[in-house]
Amino acid sequence: MKLFLPKQHGAWAMLIIPFLLGMIDGGLLWQHFPFFIGWLFLYLATYPMLLLFKRKKISFYTKWTIIYMVPALLLLLFPLLVRPAIVLYGLLMLPFFMINAFYTAKNQDRAFINDMSAIIAFSLAGLASSYLGQGFLTLETIIFIFVPSVLYFTGCTFYVKSMIRERKNSKFKWISWAYHLLLVAAWFFSGFWIVALAYIPSLLRAILFYGKKLTPKQIGIYEIINSAIFFIITTIQIIFLR
Repeated sequence: MKLFLPKQHGAWAMLIIPFLLGMIDGGLLWQHFPFFIGWLFLYLATYPMLLLFKRKKISFYTKWTIIYMVPALLLLLFPLLVRPAIVLYGLLMLPFFMINAFYTAKNQDRAFINDMSAIIAFSLAGLASSYLGQGFLTLETIIFIFVPSVLYFTGCTFYVKSMIRERKNSKFKWISWAYHLLLVAAWFFSGFWIVALAYIPSLLRAILFYGKKLTPKQIGIYEIINSAIFFIITTIQIIFLR
């Protein structure tokens, strides 16, 4: 049986990076392993679940939702038994899921608000991962895990759109460039120069790659490299603060 997998390849970085940053911040527990696998299955389950709102191939999408959702719920019991309040992070994600469902039903999956909703939901997983490790949430965790993740992946959205769907829109180019430049400047002048460094590769690729005839595969490869750099530098910032 061929697995039914999401087609949004960029979502894998959003799935992994905030979670790992939260784990580093809060400290590793063995429950993080079933938590992450459960989080992975939950993501896989939401893909066919959202497609149900298109009201097509109902039985097919229902089957795959169940296939992925059952192991997801079982595995997520492990962190829930350690930190029952962790369920609150799941509840916080629900409104963003409903926004995704709304845009999916309207066949507007690539709408900017839909992208932002997914980015925020993925970034909330970083807070949940940190909470599992230490049993509480700090302002530093929000500032250096949740906020950087949301800002970084928003920049990725701007960049990818400027390279593909909006490549002929000069106004969108300037929006993307200004956003990335402001990110670096804002973190630098706030005194968090290490975080500012994490966004410099994003700024450079947004400017230098614009107008280049890159295939979606090439764009994806460069984004993997960029995401790895962002993760490493953000991890240094987290360790530096501990």
